[in-house]
Amino acid sequence: MGFSMTEVAIYLTAAVIAVPIFRLLKLSSILGYVVAGLAIGPWGLGLVTDVESILTASEFGIVLLLFVIGLELQPTRLWVLRRTVFGLGAAQVAACTLALGAAAWLLGQPLAAAFVIGFGLSLSSTPLVLQVLAERGQLKTHHGRAAFGILLFQDLAVLPVLTILPLVAPSAMKGDGPGALLLQLAKLAGVIAVVVVVGRVLIRPALRIIARTRVTEVFTAAALLIVIAVALLVDQAGLSMALGAFLAGVLLADSEFRHELEADIEPFKGLLLGLFFIAVGMTANLGLLATEPLRLLAITASFVTIKVLLIAWLGKRAGLPGDAPWRLGFTLPAGGEFAFVLFTLGARERIVDIEMADLLVLSVTLSMMIAPLLLLLYDSTLHGWLAPAPKRDFDPIEEQDTRVLIAGFGRFGQIVARVLRARRITFTALDVNQTHVDFVSRFGNKVYYGDASRLDLLRAAGAGRAETFVIAVDDVEASLRIAEILRVHFPHLKVFARARNRQHAFQLMDRGLRYIIRETYLSSLDMAEKVLEALGDSSSVAREAVRVFRRHDEATLVQQFDVKDDQQKLVASARESAEQLEKLFEADQATSLASQR
Repeated sequence: MGFSMTEVAIYLTAAVIAVPIFRLLKLSSILGYVVAGLAIGPWGLGLVTDVESILTASEFGIVLLLFVIGLELQPTRLWVLRRTVFGLGAAQVAACTLALGAAAWLLGQPLAAAFVIGFGLSLSSTPLVLQVLAERGQLKTHHGRAAFGILLFQDLAVLPVLTILPLVAPSAMKGDGPGALLLQLAKLAGVIAVVVVVGRVLIRPALRIIARTRVTEVFTAAALLIVIAVALLVDQAGLSMALGAFLAGVLLADSEFRHELEADIEPFKGLLLGLFFIAVGMTANLGLLATEPLRLLAITASFVTIKVLLIAWLGKRAGLPGDAPWRLGFTLPAGGEFAFVLFTLGARERIVDIEMADLLVLSVTLSMMIAPLLLLLYDSTLHGWLAPAPKRDFDPIEEQDTRVLIAGFGRFGQIVARVLRARRITFTALDVNQTHVDFVSRFGNKVYYGDASRLDLLRAAGAGRAETFVIAVDDVEASLRIAEILRVHFPHLKVFARARNRQHAFQLMDRGLRYIIRETYLSSLDMAEKVLEALGDSSSVAREAVRVFRRHDEATLVQQFDVKDDQQKLVASARESAEQLEKLFEADQATSLASQR
């Protein structure tokens, strides 16, 4: 490949030394690889000079990375996060690319180079951001979830840009003009069609056959073969190998082999990506630190500031509460690992000037180093200036006797309250949405603005003397906190909880709750009954069918709770439950036919 075993030993030694140090300092391992490359490269100790060879070989790590990203893009996951991913995520990439690209263009960069620069700087480091959020316990906060959705869209957006880079390169533009571009687009459509057909017709059946051999090494070899074969197929069409790997991953995202494939590919991906980022560090021109330090600092400060302001503004437009928009802005200002890829490939394709690419790589590296410090600066100093004015205090609640407490007074809690009011049963409702509380109060309902997960507020509201408690809040985490407090401090209460889905129901059952209503469950059963009647069943037959289904499903829920942490047993339980339900309906049908005779 052009580099010796001695050089390989030097690469690995640098990684083994640098990466653990950066992890101990709670910094990204990607930075560790880049700094290791800086140290051993031509601008550092000069231990390795043949950078191009290792860069070419290690680019396969990017191919494996995009294959894994494709595997993780399950349609169900994207559907759940669709508003954040395709709304806020798309807005962030578009706004930051436009602003940063326009700045680069105004400073004299060609249009294609300005786009690559703007898009590359708009991206953030997924592992770095998620690591920082996890360490701070903020993954499930408003800004943590928004950041995850934005990062997911960024990963998706990288692929088309990597695909079009060769098409906008000067060498490609010197061809037949628009005709050459249309030919490439036609090739792209044809390749996608071929990959989809081959994936459905050949790859999945082949994997099933290989899996039956139960030879781990063969399955690993098959996984690598799939990635390499599809990547080479796309490369032969003149397109990015990363595109082929991504398509292969998406095709297998909803297959039964997804987790196995990801586990088999992960070691190769990690090693080759590490070598790639070492090579990126080696190519970085450290001489610019001495010759153009002010320009480097100006670029870093400018793009970080623009991203903070734009992302915070978008967060406010998206309706993030409190200081979550500013926290989101200070979470995502740094550059990311894909910026290294884009600027390196952009320089190779002669879209971006080599000196500018070197400057941008150093700037992104510097931004990733200071990213955790920016969050500390916000918490310690800027929070008091930028955070919105404090909200009104929770409503004071005098201790009172009430039979029912309702936490959450949205569309679910209001229906429960209206029935209670019609029966002249007293209740006290708590809701954390002050606008919602003010609106509902106009119609004569007494609803208090307060957080039902606060023990002192529950005591003041009369939880110690109430008979029942209804958990009707929208937020899953809040409902679990309330359930835990009630279990520990008010065990006498009969607690009725609204569950968003089956997994939420399991989590509530973990906290000792048994009266659980899945929020769309009963309305779905009611609709199913009406559908059966419309199809010709009598009211009694339709009602009995729904009753059988409900009784069986509730029993299944209890059974699956015991194996909820074992994925294989859970799947087996679902299949067994479906078979039992079919047999129940077949038996009922046979009995009905016999009675008619």
